[in-house]
Amino acid sequence: MRRHHSTTPRLARVLGSLLLVAAAGVATTGASPAPPAAPPVPLGQVVPAPASVLPGGRPYDVTPATRIRLDASASARVRAIGAYLAGVLRPSTGYPLPVTDRGAGGIRLHLAAGPYGAEGYRLTSGPQGVTITASAPAGLFHGVQTLRQLLPAAVESRTRQPGPWRIAGGTVQDRPRYGYRGAMLDVSRHFFTVGQVERYVDQLARYKVNELHLHLSDDQGWRIAVDSWPRLASYGGSTEVGGGPGGFYTKADYRRIVRYAASRYLEVVPEIDMPGHTNAALASYARLNCDGTAPPLYTGTAVGFSSLCVGKQVTYDFVDDVVRELAALTPGRYLHIGGDEAHSTSHADYVAFMDRVQPIVAKYGKTVIGWHQLTGAHPAKGALAQYWGLDGTSAAEKAQVAAAARNGTGLILSPADRVYLDMKYTSATRLGTKWAGLVEVRRSYDWDPGAYLPGAPASAVRGVEAPLWSETLTTSADIEYMAFPRLAGAAELGWSPAATHDWDRYRVRLAAQGPRWDASGIRYYKSPQVPWPQG
Repeated sequence: MRRHHSTTPRLARVLGSLLLVAAAGVATTGASPAPPAAPPVPLGQVVPAPASVLPGGRPYDVTPATRIRLDASASARVRAIGAYLAGVLRPSTGYPLPVTDRGAGGIRLHLAAGPYGAEGYRLTSGPQGVTITASAPAGLFHGVQTLRQLLPAAVESRTRQPGPWRIAGGTVQDRPRYGYRGAMLDVSRHFFTVGQVERYVDQLARYKVNELHLHLSDDQGWRIAVDSWPRLASYGGSTEVGGGPGGFYTKADYRRIVRYAASRYLEVVPEIDMPGHTNAALASYARLNCDGTAPPLYTGTAVGFSSLCVGKQVTYDFVDDVVRELAALTPGRYLHIGGDEAHSTSHADYVAFMDRVQPIVAKYGKTVIGWHQLTGAHPAKGALAQYWGLDGTSAAEKAQVAAAARNGTGLILSPADRVYLDMKYTSATRLGTKWAGLVEVRRSYDWDPGAYLPGAPASAVRGVEAPLWSETLTTSADIEYMAFPRLAGAAELGWSPAATHDWDRYRVRLAAQGPRWDASGIRYYKSPQVPWPQG
């Protein structure tokens, strides 16, 4: 009996094991093996290209236990960056990602002295965590933009995605080539709401753009409230190209844009174009016209036909009031006074006007920016000239700009046949214009700002700006289709070292941005010059 009882449990165990094996075989018959996890995004697959990349070591996995760690002494600005990062990551990961100054590991945002400058950073990644170190909050914010590009593209989705969320191991050290990296949005030809501007700001911030140039006045519309001249907005802002309803920003609206841009580390550069491009103002106030007669509002797209009356004192009273009120609303350093296409103003009057207006800007604590025609007058000390000519612009005009640069005028480069984002990509592009030519993605990227303008010292170049004029644009989808992918290239020209500039490598990095834009709902131009991922 003892023998019988000792062998029965053993037999049961054997039979049980065989049954489990068989069941496992049935369960797996016909099932596909789980696909291996995709490798992490390579550290160098970032736009703009970082200054230095040293891959190596094991990656870091963002998990439900990950925290966003701050120093106990973190300022309100650093805490806001932590909250911003959490807001980017939570929807797609579904993780809580608390922002805290306790614990270890996780994603750490750390301020410390170092060779980072005002906007640079170091990002280190390993199995215990990721640390972004900078000497100023702007550097931390830019490092966060790199971090999000090192995660899978699905991180940009606003709904929960499966992951995994792996960040490659190694170190990125980075700082910008130029201090001025801008994008201009024309809200005058067609008006865009505060929400639409904020959407564009978020997109600019991803690529480390730090200047938002708002073209606030033109022949077709005046877009900013001025208390001392109220009809500028109420009447001059009442239309747009094609005769739509137009619109304008109240002072509260404008302050909101400024605050939002600042939260994304962009400085707002307001532009009031003068003495030309002023029909909306001239239509609003008859006394600004030399003959005392107000012209009708204008809804076309011609340029060069309007001018403030240079000889009237009321013109300078008007400029003083507008600059004073706008400067008070704008914490940034710059105020743009336009100055382009003043074809209805004689050269002598143009020079006289600029000589009187630039000191008004200085009186209210701002630095003048003007389109490069300003160099045909007497640019104020410290003024910046924004060059928008073409490769084929006359040698004399280029020489004039270069001479001003050698005499101390800083340059912002915006060559129209390179980085005007409203130029058509091809003749078949539905939106945009082509007066400066067709501008495909390679052409917009493949030039060197430091060597672009003959005779201008490289040290005079303060940066790059990509303007987007809105004669043909009416929606955010229109903005995005014309801006992307060319905006990314302009941002790289402003940020990345010249040594990283290579079209063949860039087009591969740019292609990897496509799935990110897809996940973000950005409708972009799928240039055949770029090897976009399939599917």
